[in-house]
Amino acid sequence: MKHILIILSAILLTLPATAQKWANYTTKNSDLTGNNILAINVDNRGNLWIGTTQGLNSFKNGTWTDYSDFNEKLKDQFVNCLVSEGNTLWIGTDDYGVIEFNGNRWFEHSDVTRRLNMKYIRDIAVDHAGTKWIGVTLSGFVSYDGVNWNKYTANDSELLSDFILCVVVDNRDRKWIGTNDGLCVFDGNRWLSYTTKNSKIAHNITLSIAIDKENVKWIGTLEGLCRFDGENWKIFNTDNSPIPGNQVNDLVFDKEGHLWMATDGGVAVFDCNERWDTFRAGDKLPRCMFQNVAIDRNGNLWFGTDEKGLYCLSDYKMADNAVAEETPTPDGNNTAAAAQANTEQSPKAKTETPEAEDRIKLTPNLEEGYLTITMNASEAQVTFLNAKGEKVRTVPRYINGSHINISKMKKGTYTVKVKTKNGTRTAKFTLK
Repeated sequence: MKHILIILSAILLTLPATAQKWANYTTKNSDLTGNNILAINVDNRGNLWIGTTQGLNSFKNGTWTDYSDFNEKLKDQFVNCLVSEGNTLWIGTDDYGVIEFNGNRWFEHSDVTRRLNMKYIRDIAVDHAGTKWIGVTLSGFVSYDGVNWNKYTANDSELLSDFILCVVVDNRDRKWIGTNDGLCVFDGNRWLSYTTKNSKIAHNITLSIAIDKENVKWIGTLEGLCRFDGENWKIFNTDNSPIPGNQVNDLVFDKEGHLWMATDGGVAVFDCNERWDTFRAGDKLPRCMFQNVAIDRNGNLWFGTDEKGLYCLSDYKMADNAVAEETPTPDGNNTAAAAQANTEQSPKAKTETPEAEDRIKLTPNLEEGYLTITMNASEAQVTFLNAKGEKVRTVPRYINGSHINISKMKKGTYTVKVKTKNGTRTAKFTLK
C-alpha cells in the first residue's frame, strides 16, 4: 500500500453510512439456482425475479421459488432479461426467445422465434402504448404490439448493428438502443446515431442506459459513464471520478434521483451533481464482475454478479457532504501552516482574485487509491509534474470534488498544478 504525505491545509473525511447492511445469496446458502446473475426485476406485487445461467427464480418474504418446476424449458436456461408489465413478466431467454408469464399461464412465441430468428434475447423495453421492443443478440431489433411483430436490422434500416446490448424508452416514446457499434435512437420513423466518430460518447460498446426526471440520458459504456442532455456530453471514468470501474454494465435511479451503477470494478451511487459513494470489488465487496442492479419496494439495492451470486444492500443512506478537519503533519506542525509555505499562486491569480478565494485542498483516500481536489471553481485543468519537473499526467476538465485515481502512479514527489479561470495554484504531495 502506498503512503501519501500531503502538504496542504486540510484533509476531508467522508462521513460513513454506519447503518447499512450487506447480505449475499448463493447456491450454497439459499435456493438460488445459479451464481451467475444475468437479470433482476421487481414486479408490482413486490416479487424479486432473478434470471441466472441456470434458470428463473423469485424471492419474496424469505421464500425462494425455482420456476423450472413449473416450466421445464427454464431448467438450465440462460435467462438474460426480465421486464414486468402489469401482472405479466416478460422473460428473455437464449434458446426459446421471449416467454410471457402472468402468474398462472405461460405464453411461448415459438413460431415467431423461429421465423424472426429471435434466440438470444438481450433486453426488452415497453413503451407507453404497451408495445414491446426487444433487443436480440446478433439478430436485430424487434417490436410487438400484441398482434404484429416487426423486425429491424442493420441491412434494412439505419440500425448501427444487429448486436443489441440494451434498450430503453424515453418520455417521448423514443427507443434508445445500445449496440456494439454505437448508440441508436428510433422514434418509429426516423433514426439517429451516436458513435465516437460523430459525438463525444466514451465508447461505441453501449452496455446500459438510464433516463432521469429531466430526460437526461445516462449511458454506460465499456470506457465510462456518459451524461447526455441532447447537446452536451460529459464523461465520468476512473481518471476523473470515483467510479469504481469503466465498464458500466447497468444503471438505475432510486426514488431520490440518485444513480446506482454496476461496473466491472464494483458498485457506486452518484447524486448526479457532486457526491459519490463507492463499494469496490476486492475491498468492501468480492473481486468479481457486477452485472446488474435493481431496487425493491423497500428501497433495498440488489446487485447481480458473474460468479458470486446476489448481493443486497439495505438501510443505505448517502452520507452528507465531506467535512473538513485540521490534521497535523508527521513533524507535528499544523498542516495549514505548512500549506501556506508550499502553495504558490500565479501572478495573474494574485491580481484578479483574493488569495483566500483561490485556496485548494487535496484529500487522499489511502485505502481506495484516489486523490480529491477541492477548490472554489467548478472545474479546472490539473497537471501532475514529477520531481524533475516533467509533465506525467493531465486531467483537462477536472470537476471540483471528483476523484483522481493515483493507485497506479509511481512512488515519488509530485507537483500538482490546478489551473482555473482565476489563475493557477500548485501543491506538492509524495507517494511513499
